[in-house]
Amino acid sequence: MRVFLDANVLFSAAKSGGAVRRLLDLLIEAGHECWADGFVAEEARRNLAAKFPDGLPVLDALLSRLRTGPIRTPDSALEDGLPLPGKDRPVLAAAIRHGCEALVTGDRAHFGRLYGKAIHGVTIHSPRSIAEALLAHGRPSPRVLRQRRPRYAIRSKPRGRRASSRPA
Repeated sequence: MRVFLDANVLFSAAKSGGAVRRLLDLLIEAGHECWADGFVAEEARRNLAAKFPDGLPVLDALLSRLRTGPIRTPDSALEDGLPLPGKDRPVLAAAIRHGCEALVTGDRAHFGRLYGKAIHGVTIHSPRSIAEALLAHGRPSPRVLRQRRPRYAIRSKPRGRRASSRPA
């Protein structure tokens, strides 16, 4: 399944080695395509630079494991019809344009009422609901999601598309 990740999910995964990072690892290991675009990547980068600059190298390592697309010019015909505030419309529009079946966001204030609903073929999920929906048959327990995983090895020069998962 193609899963689009909102900036707050990228931020949470880069900030700490907690449940959100473990969820992304499990999704990727299970063969799901995790997507982001330049818009959400830059928002996550900007927020990390302001609040947790140590997370920036982790974000870069994480992005190297995802499928990424460029920032596109707004598509007002698409975005004007989306039931979201203006600043959140580009996120859902990007998920639609990339052909994703799911959008994962922790933004309950703006997306919460849409959790579980499909808009233009994209079902909106919280991190918890995507874990329940996609990992249900081999669903890890909440304890497994909270376990500390080996830190991403951060290299000064990227090597290929995948970051090492060996302990640093």
